[in-house]
Amino acid sequence: MFNKDRLPPGQHTVARMVAMPPITGEYPHIKKKEWKLRVYGEVEKETTIDWQEFFGLPQKEYKIDFHCVTRWSRLDQEFSGVDFAEILKIARPKSSARHVIFECFDGYTTNVPLKELKSNTAFIATKMDDQEIEDKFGGPARAVIPHLYAWKSAKFLKSIRFEKKDEPGFWESRGYHNHGDPWKEERYS
Repeated sequence: MFNKDRLPPGQHTVARMVAMPPITGEYPHIKKKEWKLRVYGEVEKETTIDWQEFFGLPQKEYKIDFHCVTRWSRLDQEFSGVDFAEILKIARPKSSARHVIFECFDGYTTNVPLKELKSNTAFIATKMDDQEIEDKFGGPARAVIPHLYAWKSAKFLKSIRFEKKDEPGFWESRGYHNHGDPWKEERYS
């Protein structure tokens, strides 16, 4: 049995992650040897990290609850990857930085306030259930932001842009809530 207090209103549990289709309709396949993560914008040090350098950063294991706006939740989902705090150490956001825009290989974007990424669990995942993340789940690397609906956990991650002003992403500009808190059912604007 699971603790009902872990399930936000309007959600039901699933036994395993559900693969949601990308905005292009096709799952991009990014080879690890070609993957690079660009970190730029309102930062002291713009940088590009390749796959090998990324694995030189401290790796952590996570067990989180993952909530999709389509009303399913996967409890105790296991991931491993790099804590967002490590990205902050490298990039050193300027005091003017207020928002983070996650940009993806399929053209998808989503926005999150920087203060939330600093004060909550957030990470860049490269493994799910102790396996490399499959294309259909957003591999080779994806953001994971467990305290928000899953559309904020950008798949096929290509870059992280720090900005002064908020910039609604793909779903936010199409009527989804700009914040996306599952406990408040912030599904739509």
